[in-house]
Amino acid sequence: MTGIVYKSTGSWYTVKTDFGAVYQCRIKGKFRLKGIKSTNPIAVGDHVDFELETNNDDTTGVIHNIHDRVNYIVRKSVNLSKQTHIIASNIDQVFLLVTIDNPPTFTSFIDRFLVTAEAYSVKTILLFNKIDIYDKEALDEVRYLAHVYRKIGYECIGISAETGKNVDKVKSLMVGKVSMFAGHSGVGKSTLVNAIEPGLELKTKEISTQHSQGQHTTTFAEMFDLSFDAKIIDTPGIKGFGVVDMDREEVGDYFPEFFALKQDCKFNNCLHIEEPKCAVKDALDNDEVAYSRYRSYLQILEGEDEHYRTDNWEAQ
Repeated sequence: MTGIVYKSTGSWYTVKTDFGAVYQCRIKGKFRLKGIKSTNPIAVGDHVDFELETNNDDTTGVIHNIHDRVNYIVRKSVNLSKQTHIIASNIDQVFLLVTIDNPPTFTSFIDRFLVTAEAYSVKTILLFNKIDIYDKEALDEVRYLAHVYRKIGYECIGISAETGKNVDKVKSLMVGKVSMFAGHSGVGKSTLVNAIEPGLELKTKEISTQHSQGQHTTTFAEMFDLSFDAKIIDTPGIKGFGVVDMDREEVGDYFPEFFALKQDCKFNNCLHIEEPKCAVKDALDNDEVAYSRYRSYLQILEGEDEHYRTDNWEAQ
């Protein structure tokens, strides 16, 4: 039998077939010995083949094959730095929710996420949430960041999950697609999904007033079928986003504005740091490349992981 993984709890996987039947499946032990370096060899969104277990009333199964993935989103495992964690696979698009405050989403986090999405061919749309509660200064920062990312080619939408502003626009982009929602805890992912499909009633929690950070409400990634020919993958809140499996020479290729200038650099293997006649550095000096993007690039090259999130850099 063949189905799609809708939920993973680490040891059991909820698999739904094309006919709508749902089974709880596990994997064969040898799956973990195939050299897969991720902490989860099977992810939500995977298409799998499985066999029913006859001793359990035909309600459970054993997965014996994973179909080739079109794409996936991966990050460094939180507890095992040398391993990766696949957040979800076979995604048509990701909506990355960004908040200026309560909690703050720093550009370094946005850029790390976008670099990974570019590397694994996942389209990303930036949703600037909570615009209904921002003062003029915060709204100016939203406009600035939207300008930076639109200039690169990313679609940016200002929304309010609470008031419903532009929720219909997001909904229209989801029709016929598998969409993943991602972002820090507390940015409003569950509130937005509930606004899009009220019947799901995903749990939401208030922001922690002590740390201005969200509290985790989603423990595992999970896929849901929606009423308007769409699927969503809701994910746990992400504190930091470690970039994996990239050589220093290729990181710049996943910054679209750097890649577009690469051919004008004097050296084919230019890292855009100290090399002479570097088109990226020239563009930076001429304010044609955002300093925040270049700074994120350097941080990735230098191998910085979670420390960037405590940085108080502001858009300038």
